[in-house]
Amino acid sequence: MRNKLARSRSNRKVAGVLGGLSHTIGISATILRVIFIIALFPTGFFPLVIVYALLTFVLPNEEDQIVE
Repeated sequence: MRNKLARSRSNRKVAGVLGGLSHTIGISATILRVIFIIALFPTGFFPLVIVYALLTFVLPNEEDQIVE
């Protein structure tokens, strides 16, 4: 069964988006957080902040997903 993207309930600093993404793709959440922070500067903050905010509202929590 493939991992579906969902916000993490246990591996979160703000909303769990990067923790859930790290679980789905198999990379450490710390590495994703560092990449996210570094990417904020060249993009001018707003594009990535808007994407993160949208994913916060769009992605379900881990326990909200239906187990098949």
